[in-house]
Amino acid sequence: MTQLTRPASARMEAFRRLLQCREPFVRGEREQVLSSVIEQSVQARMVASAPRMETLPATLHYDRKDPFAVRMAFPGPATLEGTEVSWEFSRELLATGMDGPAGVGDVRVRPFGYDRTVLEFHAVEGIAMVHVRTSELRRFLKRAQELVPVGDEYRFMDLDGDLTDLLGGSA
Repeated sequence: MTQLTRPASARMEAFRRLLQCREPFVRGEREQVLSSVIEQSVQARMVASAPRMETLPATLHYDRKDPFAVRMAFPGPATLEGTEVSWEFSRELLATGMDGPAGVGDVRVRPFGYDRTVLEFHAVEGIAMVHVRTSELRRFLKRAQELVPVGDEYRFMDLDGDLTDLLGGSA
């Protein structure tokens, strides 16, 4: 007689391997692995000397391959240069800056009122300040936290590969 199902020990081994996988899962009609990247569109309001603040589309980006960083990108039509401009900064800076002033370098974050957060981007050309709804930032950070919990970032880093790239050698 031909056996149509795997023996119990083989099914158990497959189940154990599944549990050891670090990829997060979504439950639906069938399980599937989530992406390792999060992108979320937000509306940023550019603070300018004019009385009316211009609304700009922006994209928040988080990649678990670089688990400590977030990126905020502004599309070409929204920039003076006409090309996409991206600012990369720490996830911790964004989280801390929503509750109190944070940052001393090129990127600074602070709360503004009860529902907005100000992000300041300092460059040689000047300072760009944008307001973003705090709820949108919190939603983005919650999704990043689900992908890579704070404190577990080291688990998602390829230190050997990064060190090999840094030293210009091969693995």
